[in-house]
Amino acid sequence: MAERSFFDKVYDLVAAIPAGKVMTYGQISSLLGGVCSAKIVGYAMSCAPAALGMPCHRVVNRLGEMAKGPMFGGSARQRELLESEGVSFGPDGRIDLAVSLFRPEN
Repeated sequence: MAERSFFDKVYDLVAAIPAGKVMTYGQISSLLGGVCSAKIVGYAMSCAPAALGMPCHRVVNRLGEMAKGPMFGGSARQRELLESEGVSFGPDGRIDLAVSLFRPEN
């Protein structure tokens, strides 16, 4: 049996993030044994096949900020999606990670 690719493992974690919660790129990297950087996780998000229905918009940087550039339809669209799911934002426009960070049980 072939070993699952790193991207498949990333996608499995992202698919498990419930609505109203987020994970960080670095958190995903750590959960996968730190075998890559947070930037590689970000690259995996940018390569996620749309057909998978992956909730990539639920992955944010370590500061709780939206993705830069056009990923997920742009930062305003990403925020809109997250707000519609109940993700909490602080007055500085960042996600309140103390409230909204998903911590999967291992």
